[in-house]
Amino acid sequence: MYESANEGLKINVLYGGEHVALSPYILKGPVYHEYCACPEEDAQAWQKVLSCPTKEPQIAKDFSSFPSINLQQMLNEIPKRFGDERGAIVHYTILNNHIYRRALGKYTDFKMFSDEILLSLARKVLLPDVEFYVNLGDWPLEHRKVNESPGPVPIISWCGSLDSRDVILPTYDITHSTLEAMRGVTNDLLSIQGNTGPSWSNKTEKAFFRGRDSREERLQLVRLSKENPQLLDAGITGYFFFQEKEEELGKAKLMGFFDFFKYKYQVNVDGTVAAYRFPYLMLGDSLVLKQDSPYYEHFYTALTPWKHYVPIKRNLSDLLEKVKWAKENDEEAKKIAKEGQLTARELLQPHRLYCYSYRVLQEYAALQSGKPKIRDGMERVPQPDDSTSICQCFRKKPAREDL
Repeated sequence: MYESANEGLKINVLYGGEHVALSPYILKGPVYHEYCACPEEDAQAWQKVLSCPTKEPQIAKDFSSFPSINLQQMLNEIPKRFGDERGAIVHYTILNNHIYRRALGKYTDFKMFSDEILLSLARKVLLPDVEFYVNLGDWPLEHRKVNESPGPVPIISWCGSLDSRDVILPTYDITHSTLEAMRGVTNDLLSIQGNTGPSWSNKTEKAFFRGRDSREERLQLVRLSKENPQLLDAGITGYFFFQEKEEELGKAKLMGFFDFFKYKYQVNVDGTVAAYRFPYLMLGDSLVLKQDSPYYEHFYTALTPWKHYVPIKRNLSDLLEKVKWAKENDEEAKKIAKEGQLTARELLQPHRLYCYSYRVLQEYAALQSGKPKIRDGMERVPQPDDSTSICQCFRKKPAREDL
């Protein structure tokens, strides 16, 4: 919201001048501007209003490696292990709903993304007092096993892997696209849903890929495309890792993301880690062919191969076979594409991302031993300058019998 609606909000949803479904919808006030710092004091009530899930399997799995979290141990160990000049770690403390941080390492510019979701949450609900470390890099960091001594520490990351113990948050990409959807010029999770290209029957019956050269299998995709242009259209749009291959494979022109959905089948291949385009591909209405991968984002556990997407082997050896299968089984392919799209739409709604991030902080706080503190070198991360000046926080007035 760009303005607060203190007395409530009326939303008309019209098609052809007629109200749709139960329109008009009345939201009882107040509904706050995004930058209003008016946090709900009752976290349970806030979660109920947002219809937050009672269980998040990935969160339960992530914290299963940590029966307790010793804050002093974390303070002694993490800066030494991960905070060198190559590091990309930010140490956060949330105290009295204020956010404090210090950067550990040289590559911490992406702290703007972790800052913005924490600040946005703090404007909406009182956060628990908690002290934690966020990995801003691509790769998950904690590879110690649970039975090792010393054991693993709960680093918070945006990407997980089968051989790591990091605690996963929704990626900076999808949280930023959610927070900036109304004023951004890049893709966001909602705009994709309204720009899914031609209807299924009018899409080009080929698998499609465009992307950087961030993994060797992407180069293999281009070779397969050159050999099988009737099944696959794949191109590298920028060379960084394998610059010597540009002359052999050529460089494809950049395409608008919405144009991807002119094709029936989308190939999702890892980049340096999980390809962060995957949620956007799932929200379209093409069939996603997903490479087997040790990497995952926070919502992958809710997806099932052959129900929400078609799996392909890590080395892509069965890709062409799967494309042929999709062409020969058009109705089944269409069904999988639709099921994947609907599930992604449910999992990636803005409120679900808020719910998930809050639940991670909540679970973390419940396991920590020791009190969170503002450590040496920490600075407070301020709310936007206008967070209190542009709005007045309204609280429900007690009924007369409660006075």
